[in-house]
Amino acid sequence: GVPRDETVPLLGRPGDAAQIEGDSMLHNLVLAFGANPTFNFCSLFPIGTGILAQIANVLFLLTVWVTVLSGNLILFSGHPLAVSVGVFALVQSILVLQPTHTAPQKRIGQRYHAAFNTVTFLGVGTGITVIEYNKVKNGLAHFHSVHAYFGVATGALMALQLLAGVTMWAVPALYGGEQQAKNVWKYHRMSGYLLLVLVLATVVTATQTDYIATVVKIKTWSMVLVAFFIVSGVFPRVQKKKLGF
Repeated sequence: GVPRDETVPLLGRPGDAAQIEGDSMLHNLVLAFGANPTFNFCSLFPIGTGILAQIANVLFLLTVWVTVLSGNLILFSGHPLAVSVGVFALVQSILVLQPTHTAPQKRIGQRYHAAFNTVTFLGVGTGITVIEYNKVKNGLAHFHSVHAYFGVATGALMALQLLAGVTMWAVPALYGGEQQAKNVWKYHRMSGYLLLVLVLATVVTATQTDYIATVVKIKTWSMVLVAFFIVSGVFPRVQKKKLGF
């Protein structure tokens, strides 16, 4: 079997956040506690903290789409619509891969991870294209808000993260071979969690922009709650061994 220290989550006991052999990858989207029947928390919350992130993620997507589509649609409307899909897919890409711990699980999980991140790339890329076109067309400042600065930092890290992930998987020779590429994975994972925090900060600061605050009218507190529950659902599932601890 897999050594127990390879399935120790940030919160809980060995196996609490590990995918059960033969279980569906889709269960990873809500899994956290529950794989270890000896953990008392199971009887209170058997499907785990992943469901917190999943519910918050779905509510985030619905909130953005319903509020934007309920108003007058303009070119700029495409920005929050597209980016929200990208953010939604990013959270899924993390949730689906976190509980994997055997070689077969990791191989399948990486495919799901790559598929979700392809959607993330397309969604965020479309959103950036829309906002840049809108700014150039209307002669608007590129750095008009805190949200813009967070957006640039997040976009840059996301591009590096995607590039690193693809090359480590497809061209490990760039890192000196497959084993050396695997040794770099922990840094890819660490920066992935940092990216998630930056993405959520970008989402929260978006509520202070003119369009969201005055036209769409999504409240800041609602996105703070979304960010809180996504973090609360994702981080307890972190397998410390995968980060080198």
